[in-house]
Amino acid sequence: MEVFEGGITSPKGFKAAGVHCGIKKEKLDLAVIYSEVPAKCAIAYTQNKVRAAPIEVMMKKDPKMLQALVINSGNANAITGVQGVYDSKQMVFLTAQTLGIRDTLVGVASTGVISRFLPMEKISAGIPKAVQALGKGPEADDTAARAIMTTDTVKKEAACKVTLKDGTVVTIAGITKGSGMISPAMKVLHATTLTFMVTDAHLTKNFNRRWQDMMDVSFNVISVDGDQSTNDISVFLANGMAGGKAADDDPAFWEGVRYIAQQLAKKIVIDGEGATKLIEVMVHGAKNPVQARSAARAIIASSLVKTAIFGADPNFGRILAALGNSDAEFNLEKVKLVLRSNGDSVTLFEDGAPTLIAGSEVEADARRVLSHKKIVIDLDLNNGYSSGEAWGCDLSYDYVKINAMYTT
Repeated sequence: MEVFEGGITSPKGFKAAGVHCGIKKEKLDLAVIYSEVPAKCAIAYTQNKVRAAPIEVMMKKDPKMLQALVINSGNANAITGVQGVYDSKQMVFLTAQTLGIRDTLVGVASTGVISRFLPMEKISAGIPKAVQALGKGPEADDTAARAIMTTDTVKKEAACKVTLKDGTVVTIAGITKGSGMISPAMKVLHATTLTFMVTDAHLTKNFNRRWQDMMDVSFNVISVDGDQSTNDISVFLANGMAGGKAADDDPAFWEGVRYIAQQLAKKIVIDGEGATKLIEVMVHGAKNPVQARSAARAIIASSLVKTAIFGADPNFGRILAALGNSDAEFNLEKVKLVLRSNGDSVTLFEDGAPTLIAGSEVEADARRVLSHKKIVIDLDLNNGYSSGEAWGCDLSYDYVKINAMYTT
């Protein structure tokens, strides 16, 4: 696998553009992603029972092929009733009409403030503008990635090349957005992060199951604030323009997909609203991978764990309490808890007893470890041979400030 600086148009046959249509005052707010040929697709959606209009439209369409995606930011088109569904369908129709393709081949997504109607006159003027601007290369990648941002402070993109078993070189790339309202639990056919990944690899089989597996080890194990959005969606398109044999069962290809998905997921939590620290939870010795991920996610989603880490407070009881709220099976007398950062490590709990005593050297070591920008919580359940990871960020005062004034 070759990792390189690239974005959504890196694979063959994909073009993109981001424009300003007026949803936001000044920033880019409308993106179109386009494949020169129809592409096979797999899509994962939020499990929130209050689903935004574009999610309802996409789930009803249940597409197996897509050729274009139209995405707006600044307005989520969520909790907008019948009008919201009509507006999402209009976005699809206008994009298809402008591109000259069937509307069944166009997907739609929105992100931003909830329960406000879309300014359709602005979007209707912006779609042709975006289609006209479609292109390849760094500028197209940049505008598309920035056009889907809301409270994100940086664009989020990743790309890699993979050599398949038959020697074919394929490219996998993606963009994502997300900074707050992040605790996805996306399911295929049934995640606010929006993720769009594309490849020029040739796939012949239905890859919903594979895409679900990728979700479960990337976006579904991150948490910024524990709230699952009404708008979460992750789309994977494969247009086959690299040629060669099908990559359906090629391990190198799916390793590349996993890598890009995890890189994008980590970029979301690093850029979490008000975040000052990246937290990685590593669970070992679990009975099976599902229980390992359950334990890791329960810890990373805990507001009490997040706030303790923000304050560099080694209150490890919060970590173990969060573990107890997971579906993982364990015997507390066998659990070992270690904090690591910047080459330092400190054991806080082992053999059923705390190793940290108030005022001790261990407590001082723990505070020093927690003062760094990247914290690893290493937990050994000693109940099996499976491992799992989850990623998140701390909760700071700035998170409250950002979300207390989100609509103002």
